Amino acid sequence: MTIGTALTSGATKALLLGSGELGKEVAISLQRYGVEVIAVDRYENAPAHQVAHRSYVIDMTDSDAVKKLIASEKPHFIIPEIEAIATQALAEIEAEGLCTVVPNARAIQLTMNREGIRTLVAEHLMLPTSAYAFAENFAELQAAVNGGIGYPCFIKPTMSSSGKGQSMVKTADQLQAAWDYAKSSGRVDTGKVIVEAKIEFDFEITLLTVRALDASGTVQTYYCEPIGHVQENGDYRESWQPQVMTAAALMRSQEIAYKVTQAMGGLGLFGVELFIKGDQVWFSEVSPRPHDTGMVTMATQRQNEFELHARAILGLPVNTQLQQAGASAVILGGVDAKGVHYKGLALALADADTEIRLFGKPEAYVHRRMGVALATANTTDEARQKALKAASAIVVKTR
Repeated sequence: MTIGTALTSGATKALLLGSGELGKEVAISLQRYGVEVIAVDRYENAPAHQVAHRSYVIDMTDSDAVKKLIASEKPHFIIPEIEAIATQALAEIEAEGLCTVVPNARAIQLTMNREGIRTLVAEHLMLPTSAYAFAENFAELQAAVNGGIGYPCFIKPTMSSSGKGQSMVKTADQLQAAWDYAKSSGRVDTGKVIVEAKIEFDFEITLLTVRALDASGTVQTYYCEPIGHVQENGDYRESWQPQVMTAAALMRSQEIAYKVTQAMGGLGLFGVELFIKGDQVWFSEVSPRPHDTGMVTMATQRQNEFELHARAILGLPVNTQLQQAGASAVILGGVDAKGVHYKGLALALADADTEIRLFGKPEAYVHRRMGVALATANTTDEARQKALKAASAIVVKTR
């Protein structure tokens, strides 16, 4: 691929729809190859806004606003970072051949709505998932749970991210509150929620899967070492790489990831989430973009997940090699405030094997990710201890 010079008439341009901490790292990775980056989000001064060549604030669920901006900027690539996007606008733009949607508009449409991806994986690809049902009203939800899903179960919006709107329901008297929460807290109210049976698994992994071109121009699939992680209320708190698992489970995980990403197509990195019990593997979710748990790769891999995504998008060679065991731990806001201050950075970085990434978000919330601590060590257990210690050293203050 030929790449033009940024900020000239011949520039190669990429437009990010969503400009959070993941988008910020994608922007940096693209800029290292000379790509001109335009960052878009729903609020001002989002993390990627702070490093992009230009930035915009629009309602990304508004098809007309999305199409107007794209017509004005004329990017070569549109790179979605979040689920709440006007996907029909992307499909129309792609159909007109105006630019490349990463990985493609169909994949974005499928994965932004849990109904689309679950139907593809369970009913078309016939891959193992938890038992599930969709409900348009509370009566349908009750019927699905009583009709076979059972307790405990998980209630989720069909469109959400970072655990928003998700609840684990253990008894019937918790069902109404879970329904109300799912309906009110999703990115967009699609009119439905999904209810999933609980799988008794040993651990959950993210298998970062890359579709990229080889030297002959043929699409190949590459896998990073599996990433283990801890979630609270559906949102990631820790991750580590590699996650130890049986050879059979790893092979099965790669088979499932291959079939899912092959069905979606396109080029780029996918975060495939899987449940593991012994040699058994179940599909959970997939994101057609870098994954929050994959931030650990900034410490562990020769090319981190953002560099892999950028290289794959641009048709460049990729290397998923693991260099060292490592871990990440989230730094939460702890307060609801704007323009917060961070203390304890020197203490957090006292260990030479640790690193801190502060995202620069303009507003903190109690449970909002404001940064991440990274650490490497001889084992993942040691790395986790280091990452947690570093994260706990950072104190978010209002003044």
